[in-house]
Amino acid sequence: MGLKVNVHIIVADDHGIVRMGLIQTIKRLLPDAVISEVEDFKALYKVILNEKLDLAIMDVNMPNGSVQEAIDYIKIHQPDLKVLIFSSQDEELYAMRYLKMGAGGYLSKQSSNSVIETALTAMLSTGRYASEEVKEAMFLESLNGPTKKTTLESLSDRELQIANKLAEGIPLKELSNQLNLHSSTVSTYKNRLFEKLKIRSIPELVEILRLYNH
Repeated sequence: MGLKVNVHIIVADDHGIVRMGLIQTIKRLLPDAVISEVEDFKALYKVILNEKLDLAIMDVNMPNGSVQEAIDYIKIHQPDLKVLIFSSQDEELYAMRYLKMGAGGYLSKQSSNSVIETALTAMLSTGRYASEEVKEAMFLESLNGPTKKTTLESLSDRELQIANKLAEGIPLKELSNQLNLHSSTVSTYKNRLFEKLKIRSIPELVEILRLYNH
């Protein structure tokens, strides 16, 4: 089946250089594609309300929202819109989490251009894409049930999001602004994830994330 020529794709990422590189790759594969770009969740929601889209490619750590909220918003306002998560997070740890949230595919930012093109083609034709490793992990889980949870996998999606941002050195006040949460709520999340991970400091958190992401 040939791909629809005049597809409308939105690229959502808060790094301009990432958007630029991805858009160039899309244009090589689909020269006639209409491409919109946004740098946060709020702008993404606005486009979803106002324009008919075929594919949303989005990062997970952007200001003004969360990836779960975005997926839910898309399901309500454009249920046929295909969603591809494009992230630098460790594929083994995160891909299945986002697919279970309702995304159609997960693509690592470390992927080569040919893999990106394969993922785009798969998403536009079937609405699904996962690497062979992720497919294998999903197959094993379907046979055996979930494998033993790693420490990080015990965190909720919001706790994991906050853990990553704390590890980046973002202060609690700025974090509460970015996520539109009260500062006391952010503190509660922080305390809870510290408790779950059995740690007492940000350097320990950074070390845990480093171990799981490499």
